[in-house]
Amino acid sequence: MTQERIAELNERFAQSSPEEVLSWFLAEYGDRIALSSSLGLEDQVLTDMVCKAAASPRIFTLDTGRLFPETYSLIDRTKMRYGVKIEVFFPDRHEVEKLVTECGMNCFYESIELRKRCCAVRKLEPLKRAFEGLDVWICGLRREQSVTREGMQMIEWDANNSMIKLNPLIAWHESDVWDYIRRNNVPYNKLHDKGFPSIGCQPCTRAVEPGEDIRAGRWWWESPDHKECGLHKR
Repeated sequence: MTQERIAELNERFAQSSPEEVLSWFLAEYGDRIALSSSLGLEDQVLTDMVCKAAASPRIFTLDTGRLFPETYSLIDRTKMRYGVKIEVFFPDRHEVEKLVTECGMNCFYESIELRKRCCAVRKLEPLKRAFEGLDVWICGLRREQSVTREGMQMIEWDANNSMIKLNPLIAWHESDVWDYIRRNNVPYNKLHDKGFPSIGCQPCTRAVEPGEDIRAGRWWWESPDHKECGLHKR
């Protein structure tokens, strides 16, 4: 996929709704496209959309082993609601054991390097396995979410994984997401009602205070300029 082709697709779908974009890509790529879901608000919206657009969409999630109980509950509630299979990818146990033995159970608090190593073991390696056989991965990224995402486009070429990254909700605001969820009765993580706008691993996520950035509760001890786990490296 060339940058020229990516630019053409972005221009083609510039005025299209997320549903229209998803319908085209799902039909075009068939079993070579999947939704990568973290069970966040945006990914739940996309789950609702892809389940309405395709008979058997592929949806997968990463279980790091450190998720909130509410997140595990949402996986089951989502499967029951849509009658869809959600593939769950776990980290390699040998790598987790090595990380914890060498660095400690909560080493990610000690330095950015150790936090990124933890993310690499628990997220990036299983993500690579989830990508096998795929040409496109659907993401719930929005420009409004953080400073690291302001320049992202709806359709991007992910050079790190040699595939297309599709961000149908890239231009949506948080209010758009909640409007869709309420209008369509989409199941969501109950922690969102308790001050958690962004939810990841339990030790690395806290509730935010009124007026704080929506990503302020993720890796709150780090600078906003590099608060990514590496899944969306640019």
